[in-house]
Amino acid sequence: MSGSWTTQRWTEKFTEQSALFRAAVGEADPAAPVPSCPGWTFTELTLHVGRFLQTSLEYLRSGSTVQLRLPPPPTGVAPLAYLDEQLALAARVLPEVPGNRPAWTFSPAAPDLAWVWHRRIAHELDLRRWDAQAALRKLVDGDADFAVDGIEESLGTLLAAKYATDVPPDARGTVLVRLTDVPEAWVVTLAPGAVPELRTAWPGVEADLQVTGEALLVHYGLWGRLPLDAVGDQSLLSVLKLD
Repeated sequence: MSGSWTTQRWTEKFTEQSALFRAAVGEADPAAPVPSCPGWTFTELTLHVGRFLQTSLEYLRSGSTVQLRLPPPPTGVAPLAYLDEQLALAARVLPEVPGNRPAWTFSPAAPDLAWVWHRRIAHELDLRRWDAQAALRKLVDGDADFAVDGIEESLGTLLAAKYATDVPPDARGTVLVRLTDVPEAWVVTLAPGAVPELRTAWPGVEADLQVTGEALLVHYGLWGRLPLDAVGDQSLLSVLKLD
């Protein structure tokens, strides 16, 4: 697992973020746009989170160590009722499944263990909470420690998953990501046909692209929600962004 983060802590974050997300989408006009998700309304955002939970939780429930053929998205459902059903299921399943239980995961840089899903679910609910609150102009400040964990997931697990797609990036170079409000810093090495290498940065290290900023700004910036302060080879920046 990542540092001091445990399945219990990720589950607590899920509980916190899911409550904030549910309150935001419950307040919103279902037909209102969500600017950070171009083309989506609150209806699409709500259905996305419900579907994400339905598919992700199946790996925790089943313990499958191979990728599942999941059922098609539900049709004709009431978005909020569907969301509530999946949130209730997550609230039951997440605390019950130990982090070291085998389960297929989605990234060549991640072990096939359940904690990878606990982490992904917590951060997905945080990101979608951000989307909903930003659309309502009622954005709540996040947690820098949680943002650091999200950056590590983005640069390690999720970036590697991006390279495992049918059309992987062909970028080559190094990226230094250095946070200004906490001491963490990382170097990512990118090469065509290889899983990106992530390591802790040492003092004085140089890279083809340097990204700096506070943890929350960098975390949401990697998801394309906020601008990133990046100096150097800008072609590498598009590789880092995930959404």
